[in-house]
Amino acid sequence: MANKEYNDESITVLEGLEHVRKRPGMYIGSTDERGLHHLVWEIVDNSIDEALAGYGREIIVTINEDNSITVEDNGRGVPCGMHQTGKNTMEIIYTKLNAGGKFGGNGYKTTGGLHGVGASVVNALSSYMVVTSYRDGKIHRMRFENGGKDVSPIELLGDTRKTGTTVTFKPDPTIFTTTVYQYETIKTRIRESAFLIKNLKMVLNDKRSKKQETFVYENGISEYVAFMTSDKKPIHPVAYFEGTYKVPETTEEIEVEVALQFIESYSETIVSFVNNVKTGDGGSHETGFKSALTKAFNDFAHKYNLIKAKDQLEGTDIRAGMTAVVSVRIGEKLLEFEGQTKGKLGTPSAKQAVDIVLSEKLGYYLVENKNLAEQIVKKAIKEAESRAAARKAREQARMDKKDKGEKNISAKLAPTSEKNKEINELYLVEGDSAGGSAKQGRDRRYQAILPLRGKVLNTEKANADSALKNEEIATMIYTIGADYGVNFDLKKCNYKKIIIMTDADDDGAHIQVLLLTFFFRYMKPLIDDGRIYIAKPPLFKITKLGKKEEILYAYTNEEKDRIVNETKSQTRIQRYKGLGEMNAEQLWETTMNPETRTLIQVHIDDLSEAESQIEVLMGNDSNRRRDWLENHVSFTLEEDM
Repeated sequence: MANKEYNDESITVLEGLEHVRKRPGMYIGSTDERGLHHLVWEIVDNSIDEALAGYGREIIVTINEDNSITVEDNGRGVPCGMHQTGKNTMEIIYTKLNAGGKFGGNGYKTTGGLHGVGASVVNALSSYMVVTSYRDGKIHRMRFENGGKDVSPIELLGDTRKTGTTVTFKPDPTIFTTTVYQYETIKTRIRESAFLIKNLKMVLNDKRSKKQETFVYENGISEYVAFMTSDKKPIHPVAYFEGTYKVPETTEEIEVEVALQFIESYSETIVSFVNNVKTGDGGSHETGFKSALTKAFNDFAHKYNLIKAKDQLEGTDIRAGMTAVVSVRIGEKLLEFEGQTKGKLGTPSAKQAVDIVLSEKLGYYLVENKNLAEQIVKKAIKEAESRAAARKAREQARMDKKDKGEKNISAKLAPTSEKNKEINELYLVEGDSAGGSAKQGRDRRYQAILPLRGKVLNTEKANADSALKNEEIATMIYTIGADYGVNFDLKKCNYKKIIIMTDADDDGAHIQVLLLTFFFRYMKPLIDDGRIYIAKPPLFKITKLGKKEEILYAYTNEEKDRIVNETKSQTRIQRYKGLGEMNAEQLWETTMNPETRTLIQVHIDDLSEAESQIEVLMGNDSNRRRDWLENHVSFTLEEDM
């Protein structure tokens, strides 16, 4: 149980807010849409920490009509007495960086907000913030304006029987590139939080659209796994395991929850959390999970003579077709993250905790569900055989073509002259025509060109055997040079940037999705490390007519209209139908020159959401794909030029 001494004395001040507004990226990562939504996560995480501590079972998030945000909880409320610094405690919490009940060890047993940037940074980046505390039978309120610079005296509004905290804030438009909140983005995050704490009620209101949704899950992460696999074909009900591990030579305990399910698929999905914070880069708890899973299945396979005594199943083959959620709760003394973003758990004892808890319980589960366990083992054996056969077939095919003097797609690779992996770029180009222009226009020192023929294989539908035998897929694996799947080694990657360059039309968009699906399934570390990009070629070439013609490029219809309206002379407009219509010089100037090009970096905000969208877009259900497109894509008619 958490220490109940959460009061004025338990608040520790570490430092002030001096330059948050000057360098917001240091605290929230960016000032774009991602940074904007990060403000919401910080305030919501404070309310979730109250729920984790055993106080409050309902959190309400409201997007107001003016795009301000209100977060309400029924926790203990913010302390409002006099702090030892001589200021009101509420003012300290919301105006001093890293001030709160999570730093002294007295307010919370476990917390995800400890390594976050805190409510004070949200205040610093807001036009205004209003905090209302319901505590000790009283209602207190404070208002902060201009990034927390102007502070109104604390007000006593009256008496109350309720407890909790309500925070309303509006992001400062002079700091953020956009201040419009996305309903679906916030919905995904709070639904995830509801999955992670059994019976926690999360409510989302949008006063702009009058939409409201409520999320509460009695079975927690078991329902999370079921949600992620709802569009797939599971081969058994979700398996759930939980336990507590006492860390040797300490008084600390680590709580472990694991839910998993195998489906009729070849892809692997593991989503992990510590204290409700998603660890997108994994960490020690994921390592412990994989170790326990591999050990339990190998022990079972040996016990029932499904594999030879000297053989071992590889973890990647066992996990093929598995969806899992790993959630641990760790006290402040042991909690270690790698980096401010909390993307990777570093706590060494978390590995032992998950390994020991899961090994014992999964071992019993496999024996009790012998038929299922045998089915998964046989699937893993087949996966290993297919992987080995595919690798052998690729190597043999390459040797045969070499012996016969035949050329394949790899012969079309225009390599770089430099061997520096830290600067080299690989362009995956749609078609031979555009590939030819790209080869002529590129900077040969560090830009490699690989033209692709037609549409790449849909690796969401194909099994690993078929995918790895595909010529385009095999060539990309060979060219990138870092292997694939569990054997993928980012250090061996030949390129710092891998850039998808396709036509700006439906076919080009389809090829982009096919390639991204391939990278997501077989080379996900490339996405995680920020190495995958999409080139953005112009849609229009605008020629200003006159004694001396001037050529401009527009990347959107709006930009084209603006250029035409601002141009006093006559113009000639060409709508590019494909990359092949640009000569080498134009392609370099618009799409390949680092000083003038626009690249879109691919990243994954939510792994489970990415899994779901790939399943919809690239799976077999055409009705679901059509429904998704109708709800998410706007189709417009453009006038031919």
